[in-house]
Parts: sequence; structure tokens; C-alpha cells
Amino acid sequence: MNKLTFPIAIIALLVAISSFFYLQSSSNMVFVDVNKLVEGYKRTKIVKAEFEKKAAAMKANVDSLLGGWQNELKAYEKERNSLSKKELELKQELLGNKQQQISSYQQAIQKQLQEEDKKVTQTVVNDINDFVKAYGKKKGYKIIFGAVGNGNIMYGEEVSDLTDKVLEQLNAEFEGE
Repeated sequence: MNKLTFPIAIIALLVAISSFFYLQSSSNMVFVDVNKLVEGYKRTKIVKAEFEKKAAAMKANVDSLLGGWQNELKAYEKERNSLSKKELELKQELLGNKQQQISSYQQAIQKQLQEEDKKVTQTVVNDINDFVKAYGKKKGYKIIFGAVGNGNIMYGEEVSDLTDKVLEQLNAEFEGE
């Protein structure tokens, strides 16, 4: 009987240790769907709405300049026959210069909007990253992977997906709850 107790105790100890490490590692390796966090984060919607408003105002300004230039072009077409050769050349040069200026301005606006969009998006991503880091420390996770739909995490058990929990608390923090 004594010979049987010791091996059973050893087996029980090994089972306990292995299950501890299995449960420990599986519960500490979790992931979040980054795209879902960005889309579901309430601050994203607010920041994007502000950006869209600013972009619309800038585009309206460009459209206004283009409309003015087109009106000048139409006026030129109407009075073209009554102008001298020198006046024609001068008017064509002025219209060409104005078109180039508008085109340059339009490109600068597009570049500015792209940079601003990138900056706004990065600000939201930084907020999410900071929150997930604090959340992971608070909850005792060793690793929180970020799935972005391009193959870095192809599958994860539903129990390992923290996205909804993190999103709920992220939005609650943003709203000051």
C-alpha cells in the first residue's frame, strides 16, 4: 500500500502542475480585434466627424475657387472676339496662372487632409493602445495580441477574445463613467 501511495502522489502532483501551467498560459494569452476596437470606440466617431466637417469646408473653398475660375473662363470665351491680340494673350496667361495656383492649392489641401487624417487616426490608436496596456496590467494578462485581419491571428477561441469587454470599458472611460 505504501509503495502505491508515493507514485499516485507524484502523478497527482504532475497533473496539478501541468494543469496549473496550462490554465495559466491559456488564460493569459488573449487577443482583441483592433479594427473592431477602432470602429466601436466612441471617440473615433467624434474625431472622424470633426475631421469630415473640416475636410468639407476645405473642399468647399477649393470648389469656390474653381467655380470662380470657370466663370472667368466663360466670360473670356464670350468676350474673346472683341479683344485685341495683346489682350487675348494677357487674359490667357492670367487664366493659366490662376488655374495652376488653384491646382497647387488643391494638391496642398489634399496633402494636408491626408496628414490630418493620419494624425487623427494615430491619436485614436494611441488611446486604445494605452488603454489595452493598462487593462492588461490591471487584469493580470501576460500578453494581449492585436488581431487586425491580415493574418497575424487567424483563429482564437471566443473565450480568449477580449474585444467586447475592452471596448465596453474603453468607451466607459472615454465618457467618464
